[in-house]
Amino acid sequence: MFGGGGMNPRKMKQMMKQMGIDVEELDAERVVIETADGDDLVFDGAQVTKMDAQGQETYQIVGSPDAVADAGGAAAVEGGADASVIEAEDAADEDDGIPEEDVRLVAEQAGVSKDDAREALEAANGEPARAISDLQ
Repeated sequence: MFGGGGMNPRKMKQMMKQMGIDVEELDAERVVIETADGDDLVFDGAQVTKMDAQGQETYQIVGSPDAVADAGGAAAVEGGADASVIEAEDAADEDDGIPEEDVRLVAEQAGVSKDDAREALEAANGEPARAISDLQ
C-alpha cells in the first residue's frame, strides 16, 4: 500500500509539496565519500537528489562508485590532479589484465601492499582467492 508504486508522479509531487517536502535534482559532476577506514568512494556522473523536509536536508546518490581511493595512499582523491593518479592506475591495470578492484581486494584481505597483491595475482593467473591463500 505504501511507496506510491502506481501513483501519478505529478500527484506525488503535489502531495510532497503539501507536506513541506522540497525535492531538487543537483547537477553534480563528482561525489566523494570519505570513510573512516580511509577507503574513499568516488562517484563520477552520479544522479544526486536533495530533499528538504521541514528543515532536514537529505541527499540521495544514485550510481556506482567508479573508484575506491585509499586516502592514505597514492590514489587519494581530493581534486582534479589526484584523479589522474587513478586514471594512471587504471591504465596500468589494462596492461597486465588484472582488474584494480581485484588488486584492492587481495591487498585488503591479505594485509599487503597493492604491489605485492598484484604480483600474487599475476602468479595465481588472476584468481583472487588463490592469490590471497598464497599470501597468507
